[in-house]
Amino acid sequence: MIHTLMVPCHFGLEAVLKREIYDLGYEILKTEDGRVTFEGDDEAIAMANIHIRTGERVLLVVGSFKAYTFEEFFDKVEALPWENYIPKNGKFWVKKASSVKSKLFSTSDLQSLGKKAMAKRLGKIYGIDWLPEDGAAYPVRIFINKDEVTVALDTTGESLHKRGYRVRVSKAPLEETLAAALISLTPWHKDRILVDPFCGCGTIPIEAAMMAANIAPGISRNFQAEDWTNLIPKSTWKDLREEAKEEINLDVETNIQGYDLDPEMIEAARDNAKRAGVENLIHFQARDVKDLRNPKKYGFLITNPPYGERLMADDEVSGLYKTIGDVYKGLDSWSMYLITSFDKAENFIGRKADKNRKIYNGMIKTYFYQFMGPKPPKRKNTVDE
Repeated sequence: MIHTLMVPCHFGLEAVLKREIYDLGYEILKTEDGRVTFEGDDEAIAMANIHIRTGERVLLVVGSFKAYTFEEFFDKVEALPWENYIPKNGKFWVKKASSVKSKLFSTSDLQSLGKKAMAKRLGKIYGIDWLPEDGAAYPVRIFINKDEVTVALDTTGESLHKRGYRVRVSKAPLEETLAAALISLTPWHKDRILVDPFCGCGTIPIEAAMMAANIAPGISRNFQAEDWTNLIPKSTWKDLREEAKEEINLDVETNIQGYDLDPEMIEAARDNAKRAGVENLIHFQARDVKDLRNPKKYGFLITNPPYGERLMADDEVSGLYKTIGDVYKGLDSWSMYLITSFDKAENFIGRKADKNRKIYNGMIKTYFYQFMGPKPPKRKNTVDE
């Protein structure tokens, strides 16, 4: 069966997610603010959940329609082919509803009416007045934007950023999906140096190492749709995980480093890296950013330094960013990429960024400052005679 699948993401990262889905071999139907929609079969649901690094969840779109009144909304939800997805004993509810610039804005009413409309349809189809709902769970999400309603089943469950490796976290950790997206926005490659001088619990270095070793982000966790055996056989998930395991290369040579001032965070980062299976691909060390030196050329700083909303007073922030600028000047031919909500970062770093991308980290507007170093010279190919 061919499905319409929708993947939400952080605002500003749609292009990265789009490329990921395209690389998995699926046709993109449309790209909107904060989400990418594509077409795929039953297997695509499992494939997307296991392999997508930068999206929040994989939603199976049951239907879309315009609705201006609650009566119209109820009737159109009831008209959707729920029996194609939810079996007779399936447990179902509207887990979340959101409304933007629409006449229907009461999310609690949308959730309640959505559930009742689904129950009415399924009761008629299965010929029963009371649905047992003692089987697998089928959570529903409803989005309304400018009166256009999209109704979808959540195939993921816990958000895709929950890889399973991060048990110990810092006070203001970067989500794994956002960390992976930031790395993807740079030209970093696994044969280049990557340093995160504010690594906290290790998210950026760990995501980079997983990418270098070709470890699928969802390989070690479970997903909501694994219980939907009426749609996807258990064997599909098993086979795709086995294929993903075969593609892992832990012998890859890397130079990925993570530093933090707090020794406890470094210990947490090592623990997290071990759970992710990449502890041998990263060097973690307790070190102040001001002590950062590296004699090698063409490296990458990719980092999420502290800022106003995160733990520091304004004068501390300005001093820190001046230190970052001084350290960067001493790194010959390096590139630096940092995400922050501190809009005066360039002033204190002492250089205007080559690119500045706005990304919403939850409700916080952040800037992804990109300072480009020179490209390394191309290596000459040598052929053994």
